[in-house]
Amino acid sequence: MNVRSVRGAVAVAASLCALVAVAACDVQSGSDTADSGASASPVAAKSLKVGWSTIYLTPSWMQQTLKMLESDVSKLRSAGKVSSFKTFNANGDTSQQISQIRAMIQQKYDVILVDAGSSTALNPALEQAEAAGITVVAFDSLPTTTKVIRVGTDQKKWGSMTATWLAKKLNGKGSIIAMNGPAGVAVSEDRWAGAAAVFKKYPGIKIVSNVHSEYNLAPAAQAFASAYSAHPDIDGVFSQGGALSAAALQTLVKQDKKLVPITGENYNGFLKQWQAEKKNGFSSFSTAQPNYLSVIALEAAVAAREGVSVPQDVTVPLPEITDDNLSAYVKTDQPDDSYPITDLPQAEIDKLIGK
Repeated sequence: MNVRSVRGAVAVAASLCALVAVAACDVQSGSDTADSGASASPVAAKSLKVGWSTIYLTPSWMQQTLKMLESDVSKLRSAGKVSSFKTFNANGDTSQQISQIRAMIQQKYDVILVDAGSSTALNPALEQAEAAGITVVAFDSLPTTTKVIRVGTDQKKWGSMTATWLAKKLNGKGSIIAMNGPAGVAVSEDRWAGAAAVFKKYPGIKIVSNVHSEYNLAPAAQAFASAYSAHPDIDGVFSQGGALSAAALQTLVKQDKKLVPITGENYNGFLKQWQAEKKNGFSSFSTAQPNYLSVIALEAAVAAREGVSVPQDVTVPLPEITDDNLSAYVKTDQPDDSYPITDLPQAEIDKLIGK
C-alpha cells in the first residue's frame, strides 16, 4: 500500500507455509522493544474496543482490506474477544490521522490498528497511545517507532526479487522503463531501493526512464505512454505496482507493440491481461502486499492482550506469481480492480504472531 496498494488461496497458502519467517524481537522484553499494551490484565483481552486508523479508504485495496478486517471482527466478536470496531478514515491528511488517533486515546480504545500516512509523523501519537495502555499494531504502511507492533512485508525484498527476475529474463542487458509509485512515499522508495541495488549489478541494463505515478490505472497509463513514446525500443519494464503493470501492458497491446517482460503485482486486472497475452509470448513475475495483513494485525493485537509475546516486527512472506502458477491466482470471474489473494490459514497466522 501499500499506501498503496494497494491483494488459489490454498495454493498461495501452501507456498507461504514454506516461507513463513518471523523477525524476532519480543515486544515485552527490553527497552528497545515495543510495549504492546499486554502488560494490562489478561482480562482486558475480552470485549476489546477496536479502532482502525487509515490514511485513506478509497483505493480498492483498502476496501478489500476493510471487508477482511470486518469479517475477522465478526469472528472475534462471536468468541467474546471484541465488543466494537470502528474505522477512522483520514482522507489522505496526516494531521487528521493524528487527531483521530488522539481522539481514540481519549475515548479509551483498547486496540488501535494503523495504516500510517507517514513513517514518522504519527510516532508521537502512537507512542502516547502505548503509554496509555492501548495496544497499537501498524500494518501495510508502517511507522518507524519501535513502541508498536508492526505487520508488513519486506518492501526492499519486493524490489530486489522482481528486479532480479527481470535482469535475468533480459540476460543482463537491455533498455528498461522503471514504473514507480509517488515520489517520497516510503513503500515506493523502499521497493525502488531494492530494485536499484540489483540493477547496479547488471551494467548492461540501462534505465532509460524512471517514472513516478499514483498506484491507479489512469494516471499510470498516461505516465507510461509518455515515457514509452520517448523510448519505444525498450526491452522490459520494471513495475512495482499492479495498476502500473496493467497500464504498461495495456499500452503495448493497444498500440500493437512488442510485448516485453513486465514485473507486477496481484492486481487482478494485470493478472487477467497476463493470462490473455501468455499465448503471445508475454511473461511476468509478480508478488503481493496481501490484504490479510490487516487480519494478522488484529489477531496480533488480541493475542498481545491475552499475554502472548508477539514479535515487534511480523514480517509476512512475499508470494511469488510466475508464468507456471499464474492460473492459481488469477480470478477471471472477479473485477479487474480486486486482489485475488484473500486469506491465510489461522495456523499460519498463529505461527507468524508467536502463538
